[in-house]
Amino acid sequence: MSKKIRRIAISTGGGDAPGLNAVIRSVVISAIYRGWECYGIRDGFNGILGSHRYPDGIIPLTRDRVRGIAHLGGTILGTTNKGNPLKYPTRLADGTMAETDRSDEIIAYFQRHRLDALVSVGGDGSLAIANVLHKKGLPVVCVPKTIDNDLDKTVTTFGFDTAVEFATEAIDRLHTTAESHQRIMVVEVMGRYAGWIALHSGIAGGAHSILIPEIPFDIDKVAAKVRSREDFGRTYSIVVAAEGAMPVGGKREILKTATAGQEERLGGIGEQVARSLQERTGKDARVVVLGHLLRGGSPTSFDRLAALRFGAAAVRALESETFGVMVALAHPNVEYVALEEVAGRMKGVPLDSDIVQTGRDIGIAFGD
Repeated sequence: MSKKIRRIAISTGGGDAPGLNAVIRSVVISAIYRGWECYGIRDGFNGILGSHRYPDGIIPLTRDRVRGIAHLGGTILGTTNKGNPLKYPTRLADGTMAETDRSDEIIAYFQRHRLDALVSVGGDGSLAIANVLHKKGLPVVCVPKTIDNDLDKTVTTFGFDTAVEFATEAIDRLHTTAESHQRIMVVEVMGRYAGWIALHSGIAGGAHSILIPEIPFDIDKVAAKVRSREDFGRTYSIVVAAEGAMPVGGKREILKTATAGQEERLGGIGEQVARSLQERTGKDARVVVLGHLLRGGSPTSFDRLAALRFGAAAVRALESETFGVMVALAHPNVEYVALEEVAGRMKGVPLDSDIVQTGRDIGIAFGD
């Protein structure tokens, strides 16, 4: 047993994902098994930096506190995508907003409260933050979390399977109503810069066209797919579009531009595609935006198990003093990857991948 680690903290940052509570439970129970104390930071790092919803920004995590939470969606600690300590939104004296680096305050907090290490659970932004904290001397281990599955060096992230499962069920349900009314149904799913959810759920759900950020689409080719189905007596079509999909020579649909401490908000590609297809084909086109429904609900058994494995592996890394790493899934086992190799890197859909080729082989149009 390590003589250095006695008190650890957990943070969950960025967008929520099914499986976060399973990670928390796994870390806490694994830590207690080793005789360590465990604490949870509220709302990402806001519990430390002073902008949080609770009077107690950091709380002790006991067996009782994590009992029966592995199957629950969300995170008992809360989360935020507006509290990046490297670019913390700060109001200046003149009333304008600026971004401030407050990472040193986190290091000082850990030292002041005798916290020996951090388990950071999050996506690409959390990895970048953790890498900076590690370079400043804080022992950190990261657990990869995102429903988008766009983190490098891991086969998958927890939350992805649950999102795909829900999207697939939604697409399944839309087949019957689309066929009954002879409509085009456009399903918009999350996926800012990577089309994993759209690709997996679209193929699994029998979509006829799939639009992903990695393949700029020609709307005329998508319309041609609809018309070719008409020629074979198939009077309806299902189109799945990732929110970050964009036409050839165009740009992503943006609902809200970026501000201090917050990324731009995407959305609207489904409406654009539906409108364009209705104009080109004369068919009634409707849109279903799954949005945050993909983040909610109980994690699938795959995500639950992955989250529990990641949490336990994170504690083993701390015990062996393997710091500055991300726990990664490399079937059939988990492994540790240096944060330097993953921070700031994104895993898009490889265009030569078997799954893309499978879609093409079974007649799915990608608009290219």
